[in-house]
Amino acid sequence: MTQAAFPRNDARTLSDDGDALHFCSTCAFSQACLAEGMDKSALMDLHVLVEHVGPFHAGEHIFREGDPFEAIAAVRAGTVKTYVIDREGREHVLGFHLPGEVIGLNAIDGDHYPCNAIALDTVMLCRFSFPKIAVLATRLPGLQRQLFRLLSRDIGRAALLAGDWSADQRMAAFLIGLSRRLAARGFSPNRFQLTMARTDIANYLRLAPETVSRVLRRFQEDGLLRVDRRELELADREALDTLAGPILRD
Repeated sequence: MTQAAFPRNDARTLSDDGDALHFCSTCAFSQACLAEGMDKSALMDLHVLVEHVGPFHAGEHIFREGDPFEAIAAVRAGTVKTYVIDREGREHVLGFHLPGEVIGLNAIDGDHYPCNAIALDTVMLCRFSFPKIAVLATRLPGLQRQLFRLLSRDIGRAALLAGDWSADQRMAAFLIGLSRRLAARGFSPNRFQLTMARTDIANYLRLAPETVSRVLRRFQEDGLLRVDRRELELADREALDTLAGPILRD
């Protein structure tokens, strides 16, 4: 069966809301809770409330740097960009968050969000009260491990681009990483839309925008990619994997 190309949804990728006993399909913590023998009704008994929020439309902020930290959120649909603005007014993109991924984890150490989060398209979220999850995590080792796992994943992604990598390696790692994350959510690993602007990709990869355009054009000329505006198809997966290998370490 053909897999849907992100961001288009089908029955396998569209988040459901679950029911009185079952978690929705993008819940970041469902497996950890179920492994501890707890279903949704048990969480309700402990007053751990999960709130579905949205839609946020493109350009709308989910939170801003300095807002009080009260919750983390799992993306149910759409793409969220996180970024900061430096003292000179320059934007620095920190990451892009896809369905099933969590935003707000970098605020755990303080009382305020240390960055901005903005919707790049139509975004739906599952919002978790962090104080209540923190209390629950002391009772459920599996939930605590899941929180650590999510934090570790965020730190690992941030560290990937810190090395002295070429523009081709950075772009290949970005595309392969995006492909793997989308595949884990049930989307096609080889056909997807870039929901973020090329200027944002360049910012995130610490490259000039014209360099990103030049690398994508060269990848297309060399048969690695097929590009139609924001629509991409990974035409030579093996070559892209080889380029991305030193950064992704596999």
